[in-house]
Order: sequence, then structure tokens, then C-alpha cells
Amino acid sequence: MVRVRFAPSPTGNLHIGGGRTALFNWLFAQSQNGKFILRIEDTDQLRSKQEFVDEILFSLKWLGFQWDELYYQSQRFQRYRMHADKLLKSGQAYIEKSPEGKEAVIFKVNAQKIRVSDLIRGEIEFDAGLIKDQVLIKSDGTPTYNFACVVDDAETNITHIIRGDDHISNTPKQVMLYQALGFSLPNFAHLPLIMGMDGGRLSKRTGATAISDYRRMGYLPEALINYLLLLSWSPGENREIINKHEAIGLFDIKNVNKTAATFDLKKLDWMNNQYLKNADPQNLLEELLPLLIEKKYIAEGEFDRAYVLDLIKLFQARLPRLNDFVDWADFFFMEEIKIDPAAQEKFLSKDLSGEFRLFIAELEKLSNFNVENIEKAFRDLVSKLNIEAKTLIHPLRVALTGKTIGPGLFEIIYYLGRERVKNRLSKFIVDERSNNG
Repeated sequence: MVRVRFAPSPTGNLHIGGGRTALFNWLFAQSQNGKFILRIEDTDQLRSKQEFVDEILFSLKWLGFQWDELYYQSQRFQRYRMHADKLLKSGQAYIEKSPEGKEAVIFKVNAQKIRVSDLIRGEIEFDAGLIKDQVLIKSDGTPTYNFACVVDDAETNITHIIRGDDHISNTPKQVMLYQALGFSLPNFAHLPLIMGMDGGRLSKRTGATAISDYRRMGYLPEALINYLLLLSWSPGENREIINKHEAIGLFDIKNVNKTAATFDLKKLDWMNNQYLKNADPQNLLEELLPLLIEKKYIAEGEFDRAYVLDLIKLFQARLPRLNDFVDWADFFFMEEIKIDPAAQEKFLSKDLSGEFRLFIAELEKLSNFNVENIEKAFRDLVSKLNIEAKTLIHPLRVALTGKTIGPGLFEIIYYLGRERVKNRLSKFIVDERSNNG
């Protein structure tokens, strides 16, 4: 049976690169009816923190990668010591004492050519003569990364090791340990790195952000997974929208590209928008409520749920990120709106008192205040005034929302309601009596 593992270190949060590695491991296991093993590599007792463990587990669950087995390296120190002792007894390792008298176990490296058939990169050859003797157990009693990896992968029967190609240099060191311990070699597949748009290694500036941060920014897990899928793999036929369950039937690790992938935040925003358009508004509402409460736009338990849901429906097809709703729709929740100074200068510098006054009067005449009637009242007015619709549409939008873009003006007017529209427009109506005084 195929058994793969994802082995994050809890010295930090789960980032984009780790998320893609977890995805490709999970996907390969699913495509082969295999097992997806999670191993927390927490041997660094100073830097490993429980908060990072919690974040990693939460992020994997949020992405939908349920593991079949879970191991912690910190609970397996006796196993590493046992295998180190075997190598000492067989003469393949030796003790090295520090000036303080502490002992480390060192593996003897024999000069040889090591060939590995990588499932993505083909055959790779290494010269072990260029590798120095390797520490297995440090003088503080903790195992080194390569040694713990080999012991764990062998004892948990990992058949395929799928990881980033920054681990290629570790492969010959691990192969020698497999051979020395008499373990069967697994298959190796090294994924290409993810680069930033600037051509350099992915950094915080170019997208190397924690998976949990992407959740907080308003990305849907389905969209993030879809985007990560396309970093070094393609379902074919120029297809871009594909969910992880569809991908299971198409995925072949041998079809992963060898060249580095480029992380494009704009493309991720586009992808997220595609999923937001088709998302269940009720689910989006549940995600947004805590943010709206935090902003004090609504009070917990004291808001019109149906009204907020309607607003979400109004915006969701436009949103690149779900959390953008909080800023884009703020004018529906605020008494005093903030008006963009440039927009005010461009669209409200001219006195439109007469037009605004007439429009308010038209709205007040409506017995049925709905979008269709609001639009008809507007069209009738601009026709009567013999002006182009845009002459009034843009000033009305800015006066009502403070912004130059957003949903349709007539929908905005409907959801703001007659009274709020009147109050906001009245601020831009010059009192004729004060002028005549």
C-alpha cells in the first residue's frame, strides 16, 4: 500500500510551500488509495512550540487534509537511540566526545556513487566522497534531522517521500543510512520550489505567508487548494478551475513540472473570486459575522441577519477576498461615511443641490420602494432634466457611499433605504434661504 508523509517542523507556522507539499502528498495518497501520514518533527526542543503545532494542525484541517496517522518525533527518542546503538555495534558509527565530556554518535561516510531515480526529476547521481561523516545523535541526546527522518520513514513504512527540492542535498545522506540500517529504500519525488513574482525565493513580501493568514485575509480553502494545485501541475486542457476531489482521478506525481513555479497573488485573487461567486452566501455570512462584530458594524445578536445576507449577495461576485466585504460595504453600516477626497473633488465640487433635491422628491413619491421603481424614477428625472445619466450617477454614488465603485447605484439606494439616502444627499444641498440672507 502507498504510504506518504507530510513532516512539518513546529518552529513556525505552516506556509504556502508546506501547504503545497501537504497537498501533493495527500493527493497522491488519495489517487493510489493509500495513507496520508502526518509527522510533527519537534526534536528542536528550544524552538518547537505548541502554538505552532496547533496552527499546523488547524491549517491542515481547514484545507481538508485529514491524516490517517499522527506521530511526534519528540516521543520517539528511544527509537533513534536504539538504531544509533546498532550502527555503533556494527562499526558503522563512532562516538565523538565534546570538551565537556558529552558524547555524540557519528556515522562513517564511505566514498561511493549514489544514484536515485526521482519520480519527477529522473535519475540523480551523488558523489558521497564529497560528504563528511554525519552526526546521528547530538551531544545533547537529540537526533539530527536526517537520522530521525530515516528511522521514522522506515518504521512507519513510508513508500514515497514527496518533498521540496531544497531537500535534494539530504537524499544521499539518507540513502546511506537506509543502506547501513538494512531498510528498504522508498521512492523519492522532489517538488520544484515556489518563487516570487520578482524571480527570487518566495518571501513574505511575495506571498510566503502562513496558511492561517490567508484564511484571515478572506481566501476560501477550496480556492487556495485549487491555486496550489496549479503550482507545478496541470489537469490538462488549459483547465484552471478544479477541486481537489476531481484532481484525485487525474493526478500523477510523474506529471509534476521540474521547473520552479511562480506565486502570483493577483492570480490567487482571481481564483478566489471564482469560488466566492459560487459560494453559499450563508457560509460567507458565518465567516464575516465575527469581523463585522469586531468592527462594531453590527452588535452580536442584535442585527437583521436577512439584511446582512442580502448585502453579501450584492457584493460576493465582485470580491477578490471575502474580507474585502468589510471595507467595501462599510457605508451600509456607518452613520457617518468617509468620502474619498479625490472622488469628492471630481464629482461633488459642482453644486448639484437642485438635482439632488428633485431626486429626493422623486424617491419620496414612490409607494413601492424597490430597485425597479428607483431606477425608473432616476431615468425619468434625467430625461426631464435633459442630462446624461452619468452626470448624476457618479455624484450620487460618491455622496451615498464615499466611493467611486461598487454595486449598482439603484441596489445601493434600495438597501440604504429612503431615509438614509435623503440624509446623505441633504448634506450636499445648499440651503437657498441662507444664500439669500
